[in-house]
Amino acid sequence: MKGLTDRQLAVLQFIQSHQASQGYPPTIREIGEQLGIKSTNGVNDHLKALERKGMLSRVGSKSRAMEVLSDAPAREAASAAFETSVISSPIFEREDDSLSVPLLGRIAAGTPIESIEDSSDRIRVDRSTLGRHARGKVFALRVKGDSMIGDGILDGDTVFVAHGTEARDGEIAAVMVDGAATVKRIYRDGRNLRLEPSNPTMTAIIVRPEDGRDASLLGKVVAIQRTLH
Repeated sequence: MKGLTDRQLAVLQFIQSHQASQGYPPTIREIGEQLGIKSTNGVNDHLKALERKGMLSRVGSKSRAMEVLSDAPAREAASAAFETSVISSPIFEREDDSLSVPLLGRIAAGTPIESIEDSSDRIRVDRSTLGRHARGKVFALRVKGDSMIGDGILDGDTVFVAHGTEARDGEIAAVMVDGAATVKRIYRDGRNLRLEPSNPTMTAIIVRPEDGRDASLLGKVVAIQRTLH
């Protein structure tokens, strides 16, 4: 599942530019005229989708009563920033048979958190820890939360993720949900995605396309590292 559609992004950008140049948001009719959408219902459908995705806030029924949320651009850019970070952060080999892996940020073992950061930080890991994935595109993320304690993933642990590796149902994966990252066991229920914790006190995250939520698989978790203090 992707983020904004091209048309939704165009609507969002026009609202932002109109607000910046005029000091107030455009009307629904002005949005339609700018983007060639003949029906006001069609414009409303895009606005509702932007609301569901947390990009836009609308108050009341007035035509100009809309506001682009301050964190919307960051959320929309999160997936793109992640891809750039991984592509530009190769694994470095060392003479002692360890690898230097990019440490890109934090990931929630709980509810998703804003997490993927463009970072130059790296972490060393023994090649044998990654097994056959040592030659692939692997990145590391710090865990925050305790939703995966049943699988031995604790707060403060580091998980290693094989970027782009498909996760089968029941496997542990890193998933971007609405621009934030989480680690869970992944299950596919038709068109829906169920992210299951391994903590009996917590409930699953269900991502349904009709709810306007976005999810993308970052990769399968292939190793865990714990630092003892």
